[in-house]
Amino acid sequence: MMSETQRLRVLLVDDHILFRSGVKTELSFYPHIEVVGEAGNGSEAIAQTRETMPDVILMDISMPGCSGLEAMARIKREMPHVRIIILTVHDDDEHLFEAIKRGADGYLLKNLEPSELLDALDRVHHGEAAINARMAARILGEFRKPKPHDESIPTAEEA
Repeated sequence: MMSETQRLRVLLVDDHILFRSGVKTELSFYPHIEVVGEAGNGSEAIAQTRETMPDVILMDISMPGCSGLEAMARIKREMPHVRIIILTVHDDDEHLFEAIKRGADGYLLKNLEPSELLDALDRVHHGEAAINARMAARILGEFRKPKPHDESIPTAEEA
């Protein structure tokens, strides 16, 4: 655990205020975590990130105006050291892969247990990925798909 002077600074970004409030309340039970700000859309997230300089952002994807994916890409270009965990209801490959391409450090579904969220925050803060095993398997599956224009890798006998 971190000492009081090394608190993990978290920014919450979600257009549902009740959800943000619940996450903030849950995180308040952990003395090594400090919620430094909240935002209800991507544009507010960019402004809040500049103002508060969080260590980790918990970001929803679907928000009015500037989406979480758009905001994440802009934040990562401007402040690449800020870690971003996508926290979403979107359980599809399209959103997962797009989030990773735009710089997500983690991708979690909102139905996770509070202890899983805490673990993910700590892992991402220490430079690890925050992704469950099922999502990781989907990513690996995507990379394993043969590309139509790629030639097969020669076997040892063919080489």
